[in-house]
Amino acid sequence: MTEPLGSVRSLPFRIERADGIGELVIDQPPVNALDSRGWHELAEAIDALGRDDTVNVIVLRGEGRGFCAGVDIKELAAHPERIVTVNAGNYATFRAVHRNPKPVIVAVHGFVLGGGIGICGAADVIIASECVRFGVPEIDRGAMGGGAHLQRMFGVQKVRAMYFTGDMVDATEAWRLGAVERVVPRAQLRDAAVEMARKIAAKSPAMLQLAKEALNGVEDGDLEDKYRWEQGFTLQAYMTNDSAEARSAFVEKRDAQFGTPSSEVAQTAGEHA
Repeated sequence: MTEPLGSVRSLPFRIERADGIGELVIDQPPVNALDSRGWHELAEAIDALGRDDTVNVIVLRGEGRGFCAGVDIKELAAHPERIVTVNAGNYATFRAVHRNPKPVIVAVHGFVLGGGIGICGAADVIIASECVRFGVPEIDRGAMGGGAHLQRMFGVQKVRAMYFTGDMVDATEAWRLGAVERVVPRAQLRDAAVEMARKIAAKSPAMLQLAKEALNGVEDGDLEDKYRWEQGFTLQAYMTNDSAEARSAFVEKRDAQFGTPSSEVAQTAGEHA
C-alpha cells in the first residue's frame, strides 16, 4: 500500500493496560487483514507487552466482523515481491506470542483465517465466541503456512482435511476436539477472556514465566522451525502460475482458472532444493 507523502500511519491495533493485563485489540476494517508493515508492528507490540513489568498476562482479540483474516491478499496481488516481508512479519508475530514470557489468551469471534490461525496456534489459551469459524484457505490463495500452528489446536488428520478442502470448523466442533478452552456468546467474549486473565494476573509473575518456559520446552519439536519449513513452500508456491492466478481471482472476485502442469511445480522444486 502506498501512503501519501507526509501522512501519519495509524497502527492497526490498540493497546490498554490495567490490573496486570495487557489487552491488544486488532482493529483494521473491514476484516482485520494486516499488510506487511502491520504484521511487523503487531510483533513489536506483543514483544513490548512481554517486556512490560506491569503486565502479567496478555489478551489478544479483534474488533469488527472477525478476529483476523490473515494477510492482505490485495497487497500481495499488487506486490508479490512483498511475500518475503510478509513471511517475516508473520514469523515474528507468531514467535512473539509463542515465545512471549507472559501467558497469552486469545479471544476470537467470526472468522479466524490464515495469520489468525497462526496467532491462535501460538497462544496459550483460546476462548471462542459461538459464532467463530476457523479455516486455512492457503491453497485457495496460492500460498502455504499455518499447518504447524493448526496442529497445536487440532489432530493431524483434521488439519489435513481442513487444509486440502478449505472447509471451516465452527466453535462447537473446535471445542469438541479440544482446540478451544471455552465457548461463550459473542457479547460475553471479552468478559470471559478478562475473567481468566485476572485469575492468571493475580499469580506470581516469576512463577508464571517459569511455567510458560517449561511448558514450551516440553512440546514436541520446535514450532518456529516447523513454521520456517512451511514458509519455504510459500516462496516456492509464489513461483508458479497457479499461485498468481489464485490471488488475482480472489481480488477480482471470480473463479480461478488453474492449468499449471505438475512438471512446472516439480521443476521449481528441483531448482530450489
